[in-house]
Amino acid sequence: MMAARLRWWRRRRLLLLRRHEAAAQLLGVLWLANVALEGVAGGEPPLKCDELRMGQYICEDPKIDNNTQEPLNCTNHTAYVPCLPAPNITCKDHSGNENNFTGKEVGFYRPIECRNVNGYSYKVAVALSLFLGWLGADRFYLGYPALGLLKFCTVGFCGIGSLIDFILISMQIVGPSDGSSYIIDYYGARLTKLSITNGTFRKTQTYP
Repeated sequence: MMAARLRWWRRRRLLLLRRHEAAAQLLGVLWLANVALEGVAGGEPPLKCDELRMGQYICEDPKIDNNTQEPLNCTNHTAYVPCLPAPNITCKDHSGNENNFTGKEVGFYRPIECRNVNGYSYKVAVALSLFLGWLGADRFYLGYPALGLLKFCTVGFCGIGSLIDFILISMQIVGPSDGSSYIIDYYGARLTKLSITNGTFRKTQTYP
C-alpha cells in the first residue's frame, strides 16, 4: 500500500515538473517572437538629423554678404547654414526622409545669430569722429542732427565732447539712431553685449 502511494506521488511530481518546463518553454518562445516583431517593426523611431551629437555632423561656414558683412538671407536676426551628417550616419533629414548619409548631403540647417544693419559703417563713423568730430559730422552721420548741430556750434564742446564721442563710438557704445548695428567685417572685432535673463545660468558662489 505504501509502495503504491509512493509511486503515485512520484508520477504526480514528474507530471508537474513537465508542465512547468512546458510553460517555461512557451514563455521563452513568446518572448523571442516579441523581440523579432520589434526588430521587424524597426524598434525606436529613427533619429532626426538635427538631434545628432557633436562630431556626428559638420556645418559649413555661412556665406557673407559683402555689402552688409552679415550672413545671406538674414531675417529676424537669424540665418541658417547647411550641416552635413558624417558618413554612415542614418537619420531623418530636414524634409523628413530617412537617409544613410555619405558626408556630402545636407541633413539639416542650423540657425545662427546675425545682426540687423542699415548701411552705417563702423569705419566711417570712427573716421568722422576722429577727424571731423569737432564739427559734429559723426553725430550727423549716425542720425543725431540735434547733437551734431550743438557740437558744430560749440566746436565739439571745446574738444571735450569730441573726445568723449570718439571713445564711445570706438567702443561701439554709441551706435546708429535707428537701433541698427554697425557694418563691421564679419570676422573682425565686434562688440558682443552680454545680458542676464531668467534663463541665464548662474554659477553658485562659494565663500571660504
